[in-house]
Amino acid sequence: MSKISIIMGSQSDLETVNEAIKVLKEFKVDFQVRVLSAHRTPYELAEYVETAPKKGTKVFIAAAGGSAALAGVIAAHTILPVIGIPIETSNLKGMDSLLSTVQMPGGVPVASMAIGKAGAKNAALFALAVLGTSDSKISAKLLKYKKQMRLKVKRAKIKL
Repeated sequence: MSKISIIMGSQSDLETVNEAIKVLKEFKVDFQVRVLSAHRTPYELAEYVETAPKKGTKVFIAAAGGSAALAGVIAAHTILPVIGIPIETSNLKGMDSLLSTVQMPGGVPVASMAIGKAGAKNAALFALAVLGTSDSKISAKLLKYKKQMRLKVKRAKIKL
C-alpha cells in the first residue's frame, strides 16, 4: 500500500525525481514510482490515477518537463492532493515546465514546487506534511528533520 505515488512523464525525469525518492526513503514512507505520460499514455494515466486511491495512495507527485501537462491531468482525475515538480529543460531552463504546472484553471488545484532537484526534494517534504496532518509518526519525523536542519545552520563555521 503506497501512500505516495510519484508519476514521471518520462524515464529521463528520474535524475530529478531521485531527490524526492531519497527523502521518502529517509522517512520510510511507502511510495511507488511510475512513468506515465499525459500525452503518450493518456488512457493508462487516467486509469492509474482513478484506481490508485483504492490501493492506498493519499498524495500524487507529478514530475514533467516541457509541455508539463501531467500534474494538471492527474488533478483532473482525482480529488487527492497533487504536487507538481517542473523538470528543467534545455530550451527554456524549466520555465516552460513551471508555467505549465503552475497555471491551472480554477477548480483544478496543483501545488507547484520549484524547478528541478530542489523542487523534487520539497515535493516529497510537502507530501509528507500532508500525510503528517493525520499521521503523528510522520509529523514527529518532520519536526525532527526541521530541528536537524536548523541545528546544521546554527553550527556552520565560516573559515576566511
